[in-house]
Amino acid sequence: MKFFDEARIEVIAGKGGDGAATFRREKYVPRGGPSGGDGGHGGSVRAIADRNINTLVDYRYTRIFRAQSGENGASRDCYGRGGEDILLRFPVGTVIIDSDTGEQVADLDKDGKEALLASGGRGGLGNIHFKSSINRAPRQRTLGQEGERRNLHLELKVLADVGLAGLPNAGKSTFIRAVSAARPKVADYPFTTLSPNLGVVRAAEHRSFVIADIPGLIEGAAEGAGLGHQFLRHLQRTHLLLHLVDLAPFDPQADPVRDARAIVEELRKYDEALYAKPRWLVLNKLDLIPLEERPERVRTFLDAFGPIERHFEISAINKEGCEKLVFAIQDFLDSQSPRAAEDDGEKIVDTESIDAPQETGE
Repeated sequence: MKFFDEARIEVIAGKGGDGAATFRREKYVPRGGPSGGDGGHGGSVRAIADRNINTLVDYRYTRIFRAQSGENGASRDCYGRGGEDILLRFPVGTVIIDSDTGEQVADLDKDGKEALLASGGRGGLGNIHFKSSINRAPRQRTLGQEGERRNLHLELKVLADVGLAGLPNAGKSTFIRAVSAARPKVADYPFTTLSPNLGVVRAAEHRSFVIADIPGLIEGAAEGAGLGHQFLRHLQRTHLLLHLVDLAPFDPQADPVRDARAIVEELRKYDEALYAKPRWLVLNKLDLIPLEERPERVRTFLDAFGPIERHFEISAINKEGCEKLVFAIQDFLDSQSPRAAEDDGEKIVDTESIDAPQETGE
């Protein structure tokens, strides 16, 4: 199934019912007074976060959602029935933005969280409300109000603790396969990852975290080049970024230092808050470097790249250094404030990938 993380919809709340202007006509009540009831309120459109939904695919083809209108008031003091609300279900992590104003309407970052998208119109008043000592037979009434109408932009930002960033073929998908049960596609050509993948990494009993792999970034990603720019938003909720670098590229003209700096610059261009997140450097593919040359290759890279908070040396293909990195990540996350995406010690995300079956990888 194709992964959809954006959609545009229109929501229309129900109109309130009109108030009635009627009079009693009963036997033995020759001067019956007003008896027009109020109109019912229009139905509202509400949203709820549902952990059982993974993408916004349901909102790519059905774009208009209209709540029921309220019924008109009637005679004999009968009030109109209110219109039924409609409840739209979205994946956890969906951000809802008003397309016309740019205002954020809701951030559904927790399972079961609800939000009002469009409020139903108020019902009109019947003429029973306008009776007075000097107006015994009022003919006034009010009409029901129109419900709110909104054009909304939906963005899904996956909930993960750790995000992977790096060039295509840096080994991100190989790494997520090595440390979790996720099985994204891995191949020796760039852009084999076409959509984000999630993996649950279990460091020990009741100690786990969720890691997100997005398509590889290239220079100019923040301006729309490549595929990764479409999914950079999925890194915005993470607590830690792992910047994977291919320390042994096949292309002899490739410069790992230049390429690594380009990724950092793309993060900065896209979002300063994303750029400011804790970011660790992960030097990958050490298995392709002779053992005696590794220390010099790593030292040369670090000297040229500049200061970095922490760095790790791994070979994802044979899991060398991965266990040490996993425990370091778990300790870092445990040291942070309690994370929202937990449920009695277990993660809310219990799938290895956003999509099932998984069709894409590194």
